[in-house]
Amino acid sequence: MKFTVKALVTALSLTLAGCASTDIDTLLTKTATAENRSNDNKARDQYRHPKETLEFFGLQPEMTVVEVWPGGGWYTEILAPVLQQNGQYFAAHFPSDSEVKYYQRSLNQFQDKLASDDVYENVTLSEFYPGTHHNIAPAESADMVLTFRNLHNWYMQKDIEGINEAFKAFYSALKPGGILGVVDHRLPENRDSAKAKRSGYVKQSWVIEYAEKAGFVLEAVSEVNANPLDTADHEKGVWTLPPRLALGEKDIAKYQAIGESDRMTLKFRKPQ
Repeated sequence: MKFTVKALVTALSLTLAGCASTDIDTLLTKTATAENRSNDNKARDQYRHPKETLEFFGLQPEMTVVEVWPGGGWYTEILAPVLQQNGQYFAAHFPSDSEVKYYQRSLNQFQDKLASDDVYENVTLSEFYPGTHHNIAPAESADMVLTFRNLHNWYMQKDIEGINEAFKAFYSALKPGGILGVVDHRLPENRDSAKAKRSGYVKQSWVIEYAEKAGFVLEAVSEVNANPLDTADHEKGVWTLPPRLALGEKDIAKYQAIGESDRMTLKFRKPQ
């Protein structure tokens, strides 16, 4: 039987594509259950669905990925091992020159985490703050930018300007065709955004509007992180719910039964 060069290339491409799909599924399953993740973090997978979320965004192990404001490194524990061999992971954390004590404390703890295990040896630390620190990665170098539960922070701190500056930084870092993945606490569309500004919840339509104004195209929406039990009208905002439980022991069983917040999961693309 004879094969043309074109047929062989096509067959090889299909084989590699199938392997890539299997590889990322295997990698995510492995890293989600790895020993470098604490039991407390693993317990939150039932609310955050990291494997399903990252598969929805299209993560692949050879990508250059930026996570903006990784906090304590909950997603870092999964992303860093996946990208360790063939990819690149930028963790755009709080600015090192910030005078905010919480930012400094969080950054120092994150740096300690990176130094604690060889699995983080290829993580590149960068900085982000809307309006001042936008160099999250070299321009047009990233295949994917991810941010989990952060847009509401920039809105609370710097209003619409903070959101615009964030999307501007993301757009600059991404390659043409690159993906922006956003997860955040979802405010019902019939609520007043201004009145809910300090609640930690934002409208999905609002996020889409400002991302599109920045030049992004909405590619897909997932309900993987939805929680219909969350009414988004709690006494101390989203922090009333786990894991913060801001009311302490008050109605704790009620809020534990609700679980973590209702969240939007949005996939945008930077046009070619």
